[in-house]
Amino acid sequence: MSGKKKFVAGVLLGSALLWCFASFPALATPDTPLNASDRSAIVQTLAAKMNANYIEPAVAERVGRTIVRKDAEGGYASVTSTQAFSDALATDMRTFSGDLHFNARLDKRAGAPGRASDLPSRPYLDEARDEAAREGYGIGKVERLPGNVGYIELRFFYDTEFTGPAYTAAMSLLAGTDALILDLRRNGGGRAGSVAYLMSHFFPLGDQRHLSDIYHRPTESTRQIWTATVGQRYDKPVYVLTSARTFSAGEDCAYGFQAQKRGTLVGETTGGGANPVGWFNVGQDILVAIPTARTINFVTKTNWEHVGVKPDIAVPAAQALQTAHAAILRKQVASAKDDAERTHLQRLLAMVEKGETEKPVYTLRGER
Repeated sequence: MSGKKKFVAGVLLGSALLWCFASFPALATPDTPLNASDRSAIVQTLAAKMNANYIEPAVAERVGRTIVRKDAEGGYASVTSTQAFSDALATDMRTFSGDLHFNARLDKRAGAPGRASDLPSRPYLDEARDEAAREGYGIGKVERLPGNVGYIELRFFYDTEFTGPAYTAAMSLLAGTDALILDLRRNGGGRAGSVAYLMSHFFPLGDQRHLSDIYHRPTESTRQIWTATVGQRYDKPVYVLTSARTFSAGEDCAYGFQAQKRGTLVGETTGGGANPVGWFNVGQDILVAIPTARTINFVTKTNWEHVGVKPDIAVPAAQALQTAHAAILRKQVASAKDDAERTHLQRLLAMVEKGETEKPVYTLRGER
């Protein structure tokens, strides 16, 4: 196989590992008893898989050794079921490493112990598509705020195949607004490809952007993330809301808007997780998320791991929407074309600054 083909194969494999199970709900799996021998086998497999796959080899060796030692010293003796042990491992991996992407869960669809999980089956994909649809493709709300300001709350980045059309539909509804607020305060992550697809709407037609690279340690390959070709484009100001809960792909989105100088971030510093994961079965139907890759922003040549994404305008998360909306209205007041428009915008700005909203009127005009 030529060097080029090796690279392409590595990219495809890396993509599969990062994708499998990561964006889909767990299947209900019975909680079963564990004995000391079961626990020992699990932690030994876990340590081996961490050493072979974790993006930071030195950290992997230290964390794996610590968990094995804790088990040998009886630290997990009181943990006697698969669910409890899964929870304990998730907590310890995060605590010992400082990497919040480590996770563990029960899932009876897991493959052979120690292997990265295979691509999901067609029934699994159908279930995942239905789940995405039930959750509105991760879109919590689409709204027009006073002052002709668009608002999208995005809570999760589901697979692009499912969510791409929904993103374009939301952007089409708000195409005529004068500014847009993208709310990521409750966004816990998802797919990097879907982040790129969403961001594609915010650059001019023909302006392709290299957003980031994802280096995958197990295959020693790098996958480039670029904007895509989309039908709807948005060239107005954008404000992105963040919180301490914003994590993973949610952070990727906020960081990308900031690095590309395409949006103003308002809110709190985010959670600090930039290492995508692969899922491995370590035995007894326990799947463990091991960060196998590193996201590298094309502009900054670094990422937000451990430090989070810092907002341009720092305010408590609960005040971020009000702050962004008021900032937009102030700029509209300053650029108003006539006195009537300026007076109207000043009234809206005063209401937003006070936390007030216009009450809907349900009576015919002229009625009292």
